Amino acid sequence: MAETAESGAPAAISLELLGLGRDLADGLGADLSAVILGSGMGDAARELAARGADEVIQLEHASLSTYNPELYQEAMLGLLKSFTPRVLLAGHTAMGQDLLPRLAFSLSCGLVTDCVGARVEGGQILFVRPVYGGNALATQRVTTATAMATVRARVGEAKAPTATPGEVKVIEASFAAPVRLEPKGRETLEDRECPLEEAPVVVSGGRGMGGEEGFALLRELASLLGGAVGASRPPVDSGWAPSTCQVGITGKVVAPDIYIAVAISGSTQHLSGMSEAGKIVAINKDPDAYIFKVSDYGVVGDWKQVLPAFTAALREAAPEQGGARWA
Repeated sequence: MAETAESGAPAAISLELLGLGRDLADGLGADLSAVILGSGMGDAARELAARGADEVIQLEHASLSTYNPELYQEAMLGLLKSFTPRVLLAGHTAMGQDLLPRLAFSLSCGLVTDCVGARVEGGQILFVRPVYGGNALATQRVTTATAMATVRARVGEAKAPTATPGEVKVIEASFAAPVRLEPKGRETLEDRECPLEEAPVVVSGGRGMGGEEGFALLRELASLLGGAVGASRPPVDSGWAPSTCQVGITGKVVAPDIYIAVAISGSTQHLSGMSEAGKIVAINKDPDAYIFKVSDYGVVGDWKQVLPAFTAALREAAPEQGGARWA
């Protein structure tokens, strides 16, 4: 089930899901269908068809232009009752977390949420998700005819456009039940930082930062590099950084060109969220910190001395270039 970005194009997580779905479908010897709901979704549907879907079902109605859980649920239930898919995937987004439990309950289907992996094994789809507060990973199988799952960003890999796109089917949605929910408006919160999952550079701080004051220096460095600020779990639990910054099993999965880990020891939980970064730079005063084992470059030293010097050197090297020079 695909979503669109503000531009109207398929959201990045939907293209990643399509890539994951393609791999699962190939492993099962099955066809892959994508579903997109909205109004005037033709361009987005055609892109999905070119990115690996054998078929794209375009559910059209003016009332679907903005997410309404009642209308989306009714439209999807009408579609799902006409055939029984082996699995329904959605992003672990606000919409996916709201809509899939409704669909799973209505159809008595098994649902796995917050997946960080999925694979075919022995003709079955196995889902991997964090448990025990992110301290372990569980592999789960759904036994109902249709399995549903929400999947995190960066789990799948978007496929390149193909020369032979799939078929697009346009279906005009209809609604019988009275609508009890009516959107009153939409507000987009302004975020001056680049979105964490999209940032080319991520500068993250760990427990060793000692408090929220150190994160001001991280924001300064991230701004200079045209990137975003991340955090391991301890700073988030301590209130030094917002939960939206958390990287790891219980946070976000990122794959920037450069990941700078400051005062982060390198727990498995954190590494699972950033191990796909192009280059990893570690700054830690403990020479035995595990983060150095997975880093491309490392600096053994106190961040209070290293970080200001590093930031000053970057400013001196490119005083007028800003983040564009380095990102």
